[in-house]
Amino acid sequence: MSPMLSGVMTPIPFNKPTIVGNELAYVAEAVRSGKVGADGVFTDRCCRLLERRLGIAKILLTTSCTSALEIACQLADLKPGDEVLVPSFTYVSTASAVVRLGARPVFLDIRPDTFNLDELEVEKAITPRTRAIIAVHYGGIACAMTELQAIAQKHGLFLIEDAAHGVDAFFAGQALGSMGSLGCLSFHETKNCSCGQGGALCINRPELADRAERIRAKGTNRRDYQRGVADHYTWTDLGSGYAPNELTAAFLLGQLEQLDTLTARRRVQHARYHDLLSKYATVGRLTLPASLENCQSNGHLFPVLLAGPEQRGALMSALAQAGIQAAPHYVPLHRSPMGRQWGIVPSPLRVTEAVSGRLLRLPLFHELTEAQQARVAATVGEFLEGSQRRAA
Repeated sequence: MSPMLSGVMTPIPFNKPTIVGNELAYVAEAVRSGKVGADGVFTDRCCRLLERRLGIAKILLTTSCTSALEIACQLADLKPGDEVLVPSFTYVSTASAVVRLGARPVFLDIRPDTFNLDELEVEKAITPRTRAIIAVHYGGIACAMTELQAIAQKHGLFLIEDAAHGVDAFFAGQALGSMGSLGCLSFHETKNCSCGQGGALCINRPELADRAERIRAKGTNRRDYQRGVADHYTWTDLGSGYAPNELTAAFLLGQLEQLDTLTARRRVQHARYHDLLSKYATVGRLTLPASLENCQSNGHLFPVLLAGPEQRGALMSALAQAGIQAAPHYVPLHRSPMGRQWGIVPSPLRVTEAVSGRLLRLPLFHELTEAQQARVAATVGEFLEGSQRRAA
């Protein structure tokens, strides 16, 4: 298809959901079955597929990654006054799941290469009130999990993985979400594998599974009743409606069955951007994504760092004029109204401040073509070369 539409360049969106398999057929099948509430056949099939794929003993589907984080924080027995170490450069759910239990997020800086929690800052921030660490795997690139696991074990802390970006990404052969006490996944519409809005809780400590099921089932022992273990079900814990419906699970199963295809294509697209833009990184005009040596990324995001906020804004405008949608990312949580009210900042967050003002995410989605990527890269290149000429 020509990139021209009625004389105007066809827009390239930042993200676009896709259908790659049996999603619609499974949704129709779920409707015909008469079972469209929670925890039916499709939910079970999704969980079993993920458990096999990721090497995790127990996975529960949730309505979102936010829901999974909220369950995880409750399983960590967070109480008012407790502290949880989190990066400030993350989505609000990482911290809000802590605050809703009356605990306080302790905002730490990130690494300048991977934009993940700086493991060198973690142990310095531990106090007698620290109960957990939440490691956010930014862009499908793993945190330094070996060091974080050692710190958590040494101090008796829960290690929760916020692997919202990390479905089908690995560190030293282990799936993101499988290495902490608990892991949290996302299937939001912006993710590589999506059902519009959904998530999953990865339970890596078997003793937590029973309570996790109760919290997820609105705080009831409903699963015991369904298994015939209890002759009725009742309210046993504090919980909420964290289980997705069968229509959502049916669509998700169609995506999960094509996870090899989805991940492989995203990795190819990610590598292509690297190849197209590497000459500008070589001369210091922008910074490209980095990774850890033992990390196998899923290529979820392609962020670039510009010289500063003004240049980022100008590049966004240039891309928009060319019909290309690009996006910045998180406003650091320690600067948000709720972050100021609830958060603790034990030391300056210099990398976080610098990265948040300079980072720009380029379009990346399953149906993005090679020609479209070339057009994005060419527009970025023209802008950078023009900036260089103006500076000279």
